[in-house]
Amino acid sequence: MESSWKVSDKKQNDFIDSFITNQVIGRGLDKRTEKAYRLDLEHFYAWMQEMKDSSPADGIEWERKIDQYLLYLSREKRLRTSTISRKYRVFGYFWAYLARQGVVSGNYNPKQVKTVQIESGAGALSKREVDAFFQAIRREREELDSDFRRRICLRDQVMMGLLFYHGIEISELLGLNVSDYNVKSKIMTVRKKRRKEQAVYVFSKELREQIEQWIEEHECFERDDEFREKMFLSKLGRPLSMKMVILIFEKYRKLAGIEKEFTPKDLKNSLGKYGRELVEEKSG
Repeated sequence: MESSWKVSDKKQNDFIDSFITNQVIGRGLDKRTEKAYRLDLEHFYAWMQEMKDSSPADGIEWERKIDQYLLYLSREKRLRTSTISRKYRVFGYFWAYLARQGVVSGNYNPKQVKTVQIESGAGALSKREVDAFFQAIRREREELDSDFRRRICLRDQVMMGLLFYHGIEISELLGLNVSDYNVKSKIMTVRKKRRKEQAVYVFSKELREQIEQWIEEHECFERDDEFREKMFLSKLGRPLSMKMVILIFEKYRKLAGIEKEFTPKDLKNSLGKYGRELVEEKSG
């Protein structure tokens, strides 16, 4: 088995052709499905070539690449959620086929992951404003002379980072538990509506480091066994409220010198304007 699947275009196309023959034509699916599957795979590999990436050879790496790719499609190309979900399933079928052929190893379950569709709208910060916003948080953390206040600032960095990079809703953010982040796989499990779960790969190396540091510091805020497991706690050891998150956002908006009236939802919606650039810059 190849440790890194760096194959020629011809061999890559051969795998796609074989997959189509076995999994689409062989199952009696129609021509439209055959064409859609083929285009999904060809476009994915074309994107990887443009990003100068080799083809992933294990389940975790595959999941990471797919998450980055669909993040790009969702936030830059603004594809519908139904279209993105279909592509996830196709990639899962293709991975399973490659695994059976002994080309790749590991597990990949497309049902575990779903990319969030970012709604278009006027409420979004510019790249300059987003940069200023996060710089204001970093600057305050560097300048604080109290370890406890620096920990609070670290908590705020993590919350705002999850809102921005992954479009997580405030209610979902407040529902996170410490155990929802897997340090080994770098995946955050987010509980959605109707008790559904979404596995989010944290692609920003900086944000991953902040999350892991925050988890290490978490015990400094644990006051009550009832709330000990909650990811984000107040200085009194109680879960944060939506109003508190909004006030935290407002604090750093003002420190950043952003005069427009923005909300955390606008921060969440801002990545779509230049998501691919950040995926390239922050992934690691």
